[in-house]
Amino acid sequence: MRRLGIDYGSKRVGLALTDELGEFAYPLAVLANNLKLLGRIKAVCVNETVGEIVLGESLNFRRRQNSIMRAILKFKTRLETLTGLPVMLEDETLTTKEAGRSGGDQMLDARAAAIILRNYLERRR
Repeated sequence: MRRLGIDYGSKRVGLALTDELGEFAYPLAVLANNLKLLGRIKAVCVNETVGEIVLGESLNFRRRQNSIMRAILKFKTRLETLTGLPVMLEDETLTTKEAGRSGGDQMLDARAAAIILRNYLERRR
């Protein structure tokens, strides 16, 4: 089963996919966080036969929700309703920083989404 990883941000949203066996995660795209976002994510889910979504959970260093987490939870609910897919939360602490080690280009958020997805896969093994 393919999984879609999402690194949600107020301006940009990074997407990553697993291979068909669900073993490896790779960066896919960075989308603008605008009114077209949910529709574009739904199209990816349909076109790539996604069976589960993994969404980055934004916590502070005390393991408490930070300011963007309220928006992420609203987004999660809307995403579940629109796609009909389960949306799992995975800690995204320092994933953008880790993704930045391999370059700061326009795919940074997609690389962060791939790290979120990879961490989820490793935790499930």
